[in-house]
Amino acid sequence: MAAEAEILDELRRLRARLPQLTGAVAAGRDGLVLAHDAPGVEPDGLSALTATTLAVAIGMTDATDRGEFRELLIRGTQGYVATYAAGRHAVLTLLTQDRVNVGRLHLEGRRAGARIGDLVDAHEAAARETALPAAVPKESARTLPTRAVNARTTTDS
Repeated sequence: MAAEAEILDELRRLRARLPQLTGAVAAGRDGLVLAHDAPGVEPDGLSALTATTLAVAIGMTDATDRGEFRELLIRGTQGYVATYAAGRHAVLTLLTQDRVNVGRLHLEGRRAGARIGDLVDAHEAAARETALPAAVPKESARTLPTRAVNARTTTDS
């Protein structure tokens, strides 16, 4: 993915702003890793689990009429797992130490998710634009021909 380097830069800046961050994975909603900065964590496994958890979270928000998925926070004895929507096509999962300031985590996670979402969505839009002209023949892009209808008048025999 062309945006991978830019996403990785965002993940590194996020680590600098949030010292208790121990790992970050940006993934497509399908569970494929886009970029990661998660030493000691298998990013493919984490992104697959994120996709599964995301499906449950989306089901919960739908079933309870809470609107579109925004974020999910899980607390374990050793820290937090936070997942944020990142545009229409991606999610950002963050791993932190237990002593993280959760308000700061949300602030930084939401901002990073929005920036990553902008990058991924722009990349997806550009990919669609590039693929569209090749996929649609010029003939089918034109309007369909119309058939002229001869109207009879009372003077016609």
